[in-house]
Amino acid sequence: MPELSERLETLPPYVFQVISQQLREMQKQGIDVIRIDIGSPDMPPADFVIDALEESARHPGHHGYSGYTGIPAFRQAVARYYKKRFDVDLNPDTEVLPLIGSKEGIINLSLAYLAKGDVALVPAIGYPSYEMGTRLAQAEFATVPMPPENGFLLDVSAIPAATLQKAKLLWCNYPNNPTGVVADLDFYNKLVQFCAENDILLASDNPYVDITFDGYEAPSALQAENAKAHTVEFMSFSKTYNMAGWRLGAAVGNADALANLLTVKSNMDSGHFKAIYDAGIIALEQTEQAWLDERNAVYQRRRDKIMKALPQIGLAAETPKATLYVWAKVLEMDALEYVDKARTEAHVSIAPGAAYGPGGDGYVRLSLSITDERLDEAIERLIKWYSHKS
Repeated sequence: MPELSERLETLPPYVFQVISQQLREMQKQGIDVIRIDIGSPDMPPADFVIDALEESARHPGHHGYSGYTGIPAFRQAVARYYKKRFDVDLNPDTEVLPLIGSKEGIINLSLAYLAKGDVALVPAIGYPSYEMGTRLAQAEFATVPMPPENGFLLDVSAIPAATLQKAKLLWCNYPNNPTGVVADLDFYNKLVQFCAENDILLASDNPYVDITFDGYEAPSALQAENAKAHTVEFMSFSKTYNMAGWRLGAAVGNADALANLLTVKSNMDSGHFKAIYDAGIIALEQTEQAWLDERNAVYQRRRDKIMKALPQIGLAAETPKATLYVWAKVLEMDALEYVDKARTEAHVSIAPGAAYGPGGDGYVRLSLSITDERLDEAIERLIKWYSHKS
């Protein structure tokens, strides 16, 4: 076999691929491991979304290629959503680009803008794909501090001038995975201004915008002043509509950036099955706030169960206002040891904070996307394990 490419030689395994392999080995031994490490919604989409998929899939003319930019009706539905939800105007033909899940767009945006010698500004705690996309582009990444004392907000003032001269992309993600913290519109205004001053494209990853608790309503980076001149935002159906396996999302915002993203995408994929787009349109247009509120109430109940249990399992956390996660500090053990022993002794899989960047050392992430029954059992296992740990 030929040697691997340089880009693959420097690409570490994806963290959840490693965790999944570990769990498969335990399952082969007959061990039941409860996963609260991954953010895959355990509830289905609304019935009307599934019905729309079935109806469209049965149409004999819906099985060909749907086009590199999707179907106009889907792009128009995304634009209407942004207008209704954020009062942001988008041109559906130039400022909306469908994605095969937002993760695909994140990687391909890096390929569109980065090469050797370029720099991407990556959160010190964030979704691993920001770094992985940079590595695939064979560019460099610089971590942006997210001080806990500043609410885990990006501190762009700490970026060295020499780094800024080579930087092309700045990634941000609020409500944040994995910390669950949120940002306000004033923060986005400052980020957009920073990117304008330094000729940087702001890449806002916003999949958790509609998973919020306690009356909180999350903004979009595109609501900031002059945002479309400097910003691309990624929206996803995975978390908002419980459609993770459907792999549907969109990039919205700066038209030139989306055209460049399309150049990469059109050489890699041929768009979605039309029935997926049709179901996405229905999800956008028929999902009422009451459905979101009812679904979010389930996550909030699970959040509260975990928060109540934290003192009994050696963890501490601020109550999150959004996302599917509780970001907890490990109090009496090394965090990686905590994760390892929770998996091997309590048979509960928890995500290590270090997997999300250097700012995650000492933390773990617990997911809310598990049935109440299994979550109760996971909590019981962790309490029993921690109370008897050596």
